[in-house]
Amino acid sequence: MSIKQRIHNKETIKIASGVPFGCSRAEMEAVLSRDDYDLISVDHQHAAADEDKLVEYCKMADAFGVGVQLRIKHTRHAYLIGNMLDLGPLAIVVPQVETVETVDEAIDAFYYLPMGKRSWGPLNSYGINRGMDRLEYAEWWNNTGILILQIESVDAVINVRKFAKPGVDMVTFGENDLNFSIESYPKSPFKDFQECFAHVQTQLADTHVKVGPGAAPTFTL
Repeated sequence: MSIKQRIHNKETIKIASGVPFGCSRAEMEAVLSRDDYDLISVDHQHAAADEDKLVEYCKMADAFGVGVQLRIKHTRHAYLIGNMLDLGPLAIVVPQVETVETVDEAIDAFYYLPMGKRSWGPLNSYGINRGMDRLEYAEWWNNTGILILQIESVDAVINVRKFAKPGVDMVTFGENDLNFSIESYPKSPFKDFQECFAHVQTQLADTHVKVGPGAAPTFTL
């Protein structure tokens, strides 16, 4: 069963953090040997980005049978998701999602037709070495790639049900930024992170979208 299907089944997914970007094979192996991980987390939102290093990082992870989860630089870079996927990640995290328009843009960039509008050119994409032709790979990717939205504001929590569109696999939280939002929001309907988390769980309970806990998508979900 694919990780994507397990997410839709609301099963636990183990995500490894602490695997340095640009690490050696031995360093990656040392971290992955600690548990049976499904994904390795890489953060470009708050860290330096290097596309060549990302390609090599994804290839090394794939050799260990693990996919890479990449948090992109900025919400407004959702239109670049297809380009990022061409470098090898299996999962994409879009930070600070606030609007349905961002969700739609992310879905379009993430999936090939008929689900989205991703351009063809997967030279280093995850799974491209499996010997599939264009149509086979596109269908396989649409059933395999993992799209995650990060919720980091009161408005996003309020509107989260609208984000649960076909193609969105998981929502997780940026707890610190969400706390900033709660503290500055006029008459916030939520007094703390736990109330926000409970609301999101309730809103998405009957959907295919999994709710991941915590401050960042870099641990067991």
